[in-house]
Amino acid sequence: MVEAATGNARFFRRSGPYPLAVVVEAACGITNERDLLFDGVAPLQTAGPNEVSFLDNRRYASALDQTLAGAVIVHPDMAARVPARTAAIVTTEPYAAWARVAALFYPVPPVSPGIHPSAIVAKEALVDPSAEVGPLSVIEAGAEIGPGCRIGPCAIIGTGVIVGRDCRIGAHASLSYAILGARVYVYPGARIGQEGFGFACTKDGFLTVPQLGRVVLEDDVEVGANTTIDRGSSRDTVIGAGSRLDNLVQIGHNVILGRCCVIVAQVGISGSTVLEDFVRVGGQAAMAGHLRIGQGAEIGAQAGVISNMAPGAKVLGSPAQPKREFFRQIATLKKMIKGEG
Repeated sequence: MVEAATGNARFFRRSGPYPLAVVVEAACGITNERDLLFDGVAPLQTAGPNEVSFLDNRRYASALDQTLAGAVIVHPDMAARVPARTAAIVTTEPYAAWARVAALFYPVPPVSPGIHPSAIVAKEALVDPSAEVGPLSVIEAGAEIGPGCRIGPCAIIGTGVIVGRDCRIGAHASLSYAILGARVYVYPGARIGQEGFGFACTKDGFLTVPQLGRVVLEDDVEVGANTTIDRGSSRDTVIGAGSRLDNLVQIGHNVILGRCCVIVAQVGISGSTVLEDFVRVGGQAAMAGHLRIGQGAEIGAQAGVISNMAPGAKVLGSPAQPKREFFRQIATLKKMIKGEG
């Protein structure tokens, strides 16, 4: 039996230790000054006196009462419940503070500049000297790899692809017909820029339509493992700045995502659909083609969206319908079933 551990040294390189003042600064919080030194982070249930923890969900308040953590990041509403032996780091955004503190102790490993001897890099490719190109990766002619990038093992960067500064391309990912901004993270196995699902129906069968667009991933986009993003047919497929795509997402050709959209695992978005800024889509939801989803809309898990959505709308079900109507129907069905029984 392998003992569970946060930030196991076998896999994660830890920095520190750090005094309380440095931790508080990273958290953008406030606390009463104490002479404390911390060397890591851990959950409330397992944290010790030299570790930092956090509470963001009130359901775990009982764990806060019993924690042995040396410091806990909490919302002001929960500060009074922090044990006297524990330093309360107070902030209105505990989870964001936790992310910054965890990154303090476990920063992203630095890039190791250079090209591995087994990598294949075309003479016509441009690779910044500060970039890292991993073993067995392929960078084709005309591709450009920006400063501070990391190209993982067996990744393929196709002809003409541009990878902006400080990007990370995971193992076995493939990029073609794509332009990446800065700080884009493509997780292992993702497929970006392949042909979209476009064909004409003729009396003799199907005729493939050439896919002549690109994929544009704007700054700070993350693309999850084994996600696929088809290039556009005549215009570009665009993923807006700051958007997050989970694992196993399918984005069809000509789709446009606005800024900071969140797409959860196993979502499928059909061609030419537009999602405006800050749209959130739950797992396994699907959208028909040529739709427009308004800014800030929320699509629940497994919803089937077949019509346009207004800004801020919230839908569930298949076919998708307003959230309140969906739950009203469920309640009615339950009453009918009980009545029949």
